[in-house]
Amino acid sequence: MVLDRLGRALHGALQKLTRSTHVDERAVKELVRDIQRALLQADVNVQIVLDLTKRIEKRALEEKLPAGMTRKEHVIKIVYEELSTLMGRPAQLQLKPGQPTVLLMVGLQGSGKTTSVAKFAAHFKKRGFRVGIVAADTFRPGAHEQLRQLGEQVGVPVFGDPKAKDSIKLAKQGVEHFKREGVELIIVDSAGRHRREETLMEEMRKIAGTTKPDEVMLVIDGTLGQQAKDQATAFKAATNLGSILVTKLDGTAKGGGALSAVAATGAPIKFIGTGEHMEDLEPFVPERFVARLLGMGDIETLLKRIDEAAREEEIKPADMKAMLAGKLTLRDVYDQLEMLGKMGPLKKLVQMVPGLGMEVPDDQMRVGEEKLKRFKVIMQSMTPEELEDPRLLNAPRVRRVARGSGTTEADVKELLRQYEMMRKLIKTMAKGRAPKFGPWGKLLKQMPKGAKGGKSS
Repeated sequence: MVLDRLGRALHGALQKLTRSTHVDERAVKELVRDIQRALLQADVNVQIVLDLTKRIEKRALEEKLPAGMTRKEHVIKIVYEELSTLMGRPAQLQLKPGQPTVLLMVGLQGSGKTTSVAKFAAHFKKRGFRVGIVAADTFRPGAHEQLRQLGEQVGVPVFGDPKAKDSIKLAKQGVEHFKREGVELIIVDSAGRHRREETLMEEMRKIAGTTKPDEVMLVIDGTLGQQAKDQATAFKAATNLGSILVTKLDGTAKGGGALSAVAATGAPIKFIGTGEHMEDLEPFVPERFVARLLGMGDIETLLKRIDEAAREEEIKPADMKAMLAGKLTLRDVYDQLEMLGKMGPLKKLVQMVPGLGMEVPDDQMRVGEEKLKRFKVIMQSMTPEELEDPRLLNAPRVRRVARGSGTTEADVKELLRQYEMMRKLIKTMAKGRAPKFGPWGKLLKQMPKGAKGGKSS
């Protein structure tokens, strides 16, 4: 998860509070000390930590208890609200369908800017926008080739010239090209620098003056911790169009420091990078981010990921009708695992489920991910007929599949048991016991008459 170590520390502090018999002054002060320790270890500025925890303690001890809320719930709510405020205010990147939006990406070398450009392209392409990338980094050798490969990976066109020397001219040509093509989001990747922010800002101003971007976004390395404040401050002073993307928040102990330092400058953090995969980019909504840190989950983001993956792998009504009637095939299961893989690592998905994310040990999560990968390999070793009709898998066929997939017969049989349980569950839900609300209820409501396999509850 994002800032895994910080999240576990904060979650542990709240768990200790919930296990307390009474939430008195002593329990509140102990909670405050635990929060201080967690934030300082995450490289959050000392003064910011002291101010934050002073507010938490004052509110927890002095505020009147709201009607219908226990003392423990109230204290947890206060912690959630104050941490959300610490992380800044939500800000969104607004795109207009059918109209070009130019986004200029700048950042120091090594900040993850070029990879973030590709993630951005993939993020908005999934949401139905036409996206183009301008490779205007003429400073770093191989920058154009890297971006070209990333563009191919996410299916987004890249404009550039590996032999060009004038980045400002190249940026202008690229933007004009994509505007003629009717592209709705034009992302300009500028050259990074090693140290001097002044040089970076000067080039940003020149490219901005030529391309006239709708927004300039600074990419900041989350491993910098409190030092990220200097970059954010310089950037905010150089442009009124600015927003921030903080990268590398997947496992750095300093991520909390970087986020709080940037937020303290008033520069809007609009996106965060949470991993190496192309889907590991998300809009920064402080409340959701803090909810996941505290183990409260993030159902809204999870449902969005499910919807996006489902749109890419659209299930035909006839196929759904067969599945709800109990005619689930192993090919259907394989397709669902493919869709799950596009939604991101299993660990991140589980941590979006309220009350579950912090409770599943890392070793169990790894075992689960390995098992799903093994199931996919097993199904890849089956014939089309076996995938359509698993009843064909007698003992000799099971042995053949195990040998072909490099697994054991027990692994193959476990997959078949899991498949049978899933088939029966879906059939049972379709026979009048399906929920009216939630993802399943929504799915069933979209089905044509007669496709639900029985009376709906």
